Amino acid sequence: MTDQRIQGAATKFEGDVQNGLGQMTGDSKLQADGRLNQVKGKALDAYGRVIDGLDGLVEKAPAQYQDKARQGLDFARRKPLMTTGIVAGLAVLLGGLGRRR
Repeated sequence: MTDQRIQGAATKFEGDVQNGLGQMTGDSKLQADGRLNQVKGKALDAYGRVIDGLDGLVEKAPAQYQDKARQGLDFARRKPLMTTGIVAGLAVLLGGLGRRR
């Protein structure tokens, strides 16, 4: 289990508690913060699951590519927001190229 999955579970739990307390006290800001933390936690958990899945694929890759693949995964673990931005940017670029043809 990666750090992202652990952080995701903790953040989601924090959001559950905030949302529950907000409902009990009638505090809509606390409820909104709780819902936001729930979503953040689920996103971190999903990101961690993807990283865990990619770990298994690295082991199946040809030996000559395993070191580079591990370096890429280490970068993705250290900088999840930057990695997500890079992937999103590439998706936009590739999507734009596909439409022009």
